[in-house]
Amino acid sequence: RRNRAVTDMFEPGSTMKPFTVAAALESGKYTANTIVNTSPGSMRLGSHTIRDTHNYGALTLTGIIVKSSNVGSAKLALSLPKDTVPAFFRRVGFGHRSDVKFPGESSGLLYSGDKLNPSQLGTMSCGCGLNATVLQLAQGYAMLANHGVEMPLSLRKLEHAPEGKQVLDPKIADQVLLMLEQVTMPGGTATQANIPGYRVGGKTGTAHKLRADRKGYSNNEYRALFAGVAPVSDPRLAMIIVVENPQGRYYGGLVAAPVFNRIMQESLRLLNVPLDKPLDSPKSNS
Repeated sequence: RRNRAVTDMFEPGSTMKPFTVAAALESGKYTANTIVNTSPGSMRLGSHTIRDTHNYGALTLTGIIVKSSNVGSAKLALSLPKDTVPAFFRRVGFGHRSDVKFPGESSGLLYSGDKLNPSQLGTMSCGCGLNATVLQLAQGYAMLANHGVEMPLSLRKLEHAPEGKQVLDPKIADQVLLMLEQVTMPGGTATQANIPGYRVGGKTGTAHKLRADRKGYSNNEYRALFAGVAPVSDPRLAMIIVVENPQGRYYGGLVAAPVFNRIMQESLRLLNVPLDKPLDSPKSNS
């Protein structure tokens, strides 16, 4: 009977990378087109190795999100002062309870930078080694879609619009949102999240689940995620899809993104949200 979106904590995986990139942009050390060398597709941090699914070579910050590069994300975090990324995560809603005050709401788990070694900081930047709730992720993605303004959450219909808080420079939030749109386009990890007639932005996540004995990660149990917003030109909805223990295919772009597609498409229709891109033209038979 518990509301899992509020009470359950989990490692959010690569859905945290947009926040790592936002922290890097905010530092002033990077722009969206700064090149980060991710070769040879892995990096050793102490006794831990961070790997990408492929050797993506030189990537821009946009490319790090589009290709979901763990190496790129870790390099960004490690190039900044130690507490930059953890402090940014906390500022945008992770590691503490929301304003909803739902009974049993989890605060998540987020360590400060002074308690992290380089390996832990690198993995945190990729969404591992911290815990979040679906509610926290939804609030974070809604903030990115809302020009960096975080709105207080409520489960009740309000009489008046609440007053938001600017937690991120609007230019940076808008830049990251456009990066998230690239994820759903050809070459990105979530083309199956694309909705005809609407611009969609989002991020996939695929995470190994912890073993039942809490000693390391399972080799064959996964959690597939997709976090997204639509329509990009004037966002109305933020949505988080979490699929526990997908069978066969387990990547977020293959498992969670199609679910997002169907639910978001019907939600936009019910809300009568105007289209913000041309519908695909029917192919000619000639």
